[in-house]
Amino acid sequence: MFPDTSKARILVVGDVMLDRYWFGDVGRISPEAPVPVVKVERVEERLGGAANVARNAQALGARVALLSVVGEDEAGQALERLLVSSGIETCLHRDAGLSTTIKLRVVARQQQLLRIDFENSPDHEVLKGKLEEYRRILPDYQVVILSDYGKGGLTHITEMIRLAREAGKIVLVDPKGEDYQRYAGATLLTPNRSELRQVVGRWNSEEDLRGRAESLRASLNLDALLVTRSEEGMTLFSANGSVHQPAQAREVYDVSGAGDTVIATLAVMLACGLDMAAAMALANKAGGIVVAKLGTATVTREELLEGVRSEG
Repeated sequence: MFPDTSKARILVVGDVMLDRYWFGDVGRISPEAPVPVVKVERVEERLGGAANVARNAQALGARVALLSVVGEDEAGQALERLLVSSGIETCLHRDAGLSTTIKLRVVARQQQLLRIDFENSPDHEVLKGKLEEYRRILPDYQVVILSDYGKGGLTHITEMIRLAREAGKIVLVDPKGEDYQRYAGATLLTPNRSELRQVVGRWNSEEDLRGRAESLRASLNLDALLVTRSEEGMTLFSANGSVHQPAQAREVYDVSGAGDTVIATLAVMLACGLDMAAAMALANKAGGIVVAKLGTATVTREELLEGVRSEG
């Protein structure tokens, strides 16, 4: 039975970014250097990073709030407009010294030719103000997603996890980097295959992977560890053992933002009362749907429901 997702209340905290796309066509090579000349015909702006996680949860029918930091700049204003138009409750703290993160992608003939990033780190005082707002609004939500993109917006993540767990909340973390100790005590971590290898090293068998994953889960006092494994599907490691979901058999068009879809779907389903294995099965299905779309995209409740029905 597919749950009533309108009852789910999700708080997303983390690094937001503006995904900007320049679409065009290539008709010649530049006379100045051996590079293609792209004649830009269309520009699109989409929510990226933690904002895309929030957008995915909202697309599934949940009530969603996003807490983050942006700059006092044009990109920050564009992000806020997109968030408001998506129906996401926004709690954006402004930092005059911050350049809102932009990922600019140049796309021609359905191929990404170039990505240009603009970013720096937020001010410590602004982050303290964000933490105080987090304390204030936390009681209104069932599940907290901490979306770490390594941009400096989750400096206080250890304290955020502690506060949420003490309040009885489910805490999901999309990790970054090699220092996983800062995520200790969370309910669930969702590293991808390469991110996990950075922390536990390379494994040479499924049994070796299980041992390394279980050791990490126990050392961090996590309820579970969900490893997304690209074409190998995803595996959930918990005190009850491991559960594997094979990858969905469909054409992969673009994997950017797929991890956002997975963690958002997990959060919504756990907020609706599903157990982790059932929530993972739906997250795996949602991930399979979103990789068939171009760029950072979402899966709607209707699309996911249709995917479930099509399997009978």
